[in-house]
Amino acid sequence: MECTVSWTGATGARSGMGFLAETGSGHVLVMDGAPDEAKPENGGQNLAPRPMETMLAGAGGCTAYDVVLILKRSRLDVRGCSVKLTSERAPTDPKVFTKIHMHFTVTGKDLTDKAVERAIALSHDKYCSGTIMLGKTAEITTSFDLLSPDDK
Repeated sequence: MECTVSWTGATGARSGMGFLAETGSGHVLVMDGAPDEAKPENGGQNLAPRPMETMLAGAGGCTAYDVVLILKRSRLDVRGCSVKLTSERAPTDPKVFTKIHMHFTVTGKDLTDKAVERAIALSHDKYCSGTIMLGKTAEITTSFDLLSPDDK
């Protein structure tokens, strides 16, 4: 796997802190920093997600992918899956994630709490490299709501 990240503010009067990531699979991701009122030259323009937000989003995508795949491979009728991540970071540099909570909302026909709980646990403990990696510095907790298609 590879990725090239380039600073987009290397030219022009207003340098900013924008970055363009080009992935090995041929996709592009834009990132930017938060504005810094005290030192505008050090801040971003708030035009895209922060790099740490993309890391959190990547972990969410990784674990949601696993949950859906595990349920489908169990021949269960999963119809929707979302995960809301909330996090806390260390107050000083390096400001690593210290706590991450993942709340899943899973929709499906005839799904059971036990099946969803198992899928989340397998992702969290065995398959999701993103959350397992972040778990080296952060306490990761999970919860879920299970909805039937009729609940929408």
